[in-house]
Amino acid sequence: MTLNQFMRIIPGAFIMISLSLAHYYGQADLSNLSWLWFTAFVGANLFQSGFTKFCPFENILGKFGVKETAC
Repeated sequence: MTLNQFMRIIPGAFIMISLSLAHYYGQADLSNLSWLWFTAFVGANLFQSGFTKFCPFENILGKFGVKETAC
């Protein structure tokens, strides 16, 4: 795995874990449709893109002309 993949997997996992803990301890109600579902989507997308190397947001930015640069 590359550094870029870990930079997606770890934050994505942290987002999903924090939402799960907040829901478990009654601080966030994920049973109702709310903006927290958007946060869950972002975390899950970060997590999966670390494994699959597919990120829809990268494709959207590419269509707007944002170029990938090498360090």
